[in-house]
Amino acid sequence: MAATRRVSAGERTVMAIDKHSRPQLALGCRLGENNNQRVLLMPERALRLNGPSLEIVRRCDGKHSVAEIVADLQELYSKAEPHKVEADILGYLALLAKERALDFQKDEQNS
Repeated sequence: MAATRRVSAGERTVMAIDKHSRPQLALGCRLGENNNQRVLLMPERALRLNGPSLEIVRRCDGKHSVAEIVADLQELYSKAEPHKVEADILGYLALLAKERALDFQKDEQNS
């Protein structure tokens, strides 16, 4: 069973992410720095990271589940509405998965 699956949402396709899965950077992707700016280095491209995007990617180490990442960042951004923080995180993880920058490891404990 895959940790992610594509579901149709009207005109667009979104990624449904298993909250028990543990995201990690895909093979060939890593955090780096360019001109004192943190970047996600991917084959043949780079994505500039700052603020929430950097906080999300830092936690994509294969040790933290999606649910743990959401909880950590809801605490960090406690002034924002929790459901909005969660939606933003899940959307960003889906974007990174679509770009093949993340792999999701299935959490065997919650299978």
